[in-house]
Amino acid sequence: MTVTKIEPVTKTRFRVYLDGQSAFILYKGELSRYQIEAEGDLDEEAYEEIIQKVLPKRAKARALHLLNDMGRTEAGLREKLKTGGYPDCVVEEAVAYVKSFGYVNDAEYARSFIEGRKAKKSRRELYAALCRKGIAREEAEQALEEYYGGEDSRAAIEALLRKKKFSPDTADYVQKQKMAGYLMRKGFRYDEIRRVMDVCEPF
Repeated sequence: MTVTKIEPVTKTRFRVYLDGQSAFILYKGELSRYQIEAEGDLDEEAYEEIIQKVLPKRAKARALHLLNDMGRTEAGLREKLKTGGYPDCVVEEAVAYVKSFGYVNDAEYARSFIEGRKAKKSRRELYAALCRKGIAREEAEQALEEYYGGEDSRAAIEALLRKKKFSPDTADYVQKQKMAGYLMRKGFRYDEIRRVMDVCEPF
């Protein structure tokens, strides 16, 4: 394999290109240890040691640090590691490692996400947000169904009405229609909106 380019990422870390493709990121000392130089050759034995020993250990530690910093979906963790310059095979090994300890669990993440936002978001908004975070559609739907059951979105609608300082008891028809339109654009169903706005106390 030919080292076609060595590109500085920071003062101590460098992106190594092999045969024209970005391969991995190493520290300055590791470049010296494996005698990696631009336009030079990297032998198979050194490459395998980097891929199988050096990078996996680092990627696992990085994954644990990222999860300690904040909860993440499997897709989110994978993307973060890829952004850090780790090859796909190393990323998958690191993700499998943290999953084996239960540190990454998309179902639990989805439940926690819904729990923390249900009072301010509609079911549709929550579903879209979970999908954007890489949660599988079926998993997002199941989490929402488990959490909501047969409930409507009363708490979230009431919270938004309070935030807008909107009182259904004093609002006229036009104001109510305008607010209903706003809530529908947020993803709430019209029947849910009507039930809340018809019985809601003044704020």
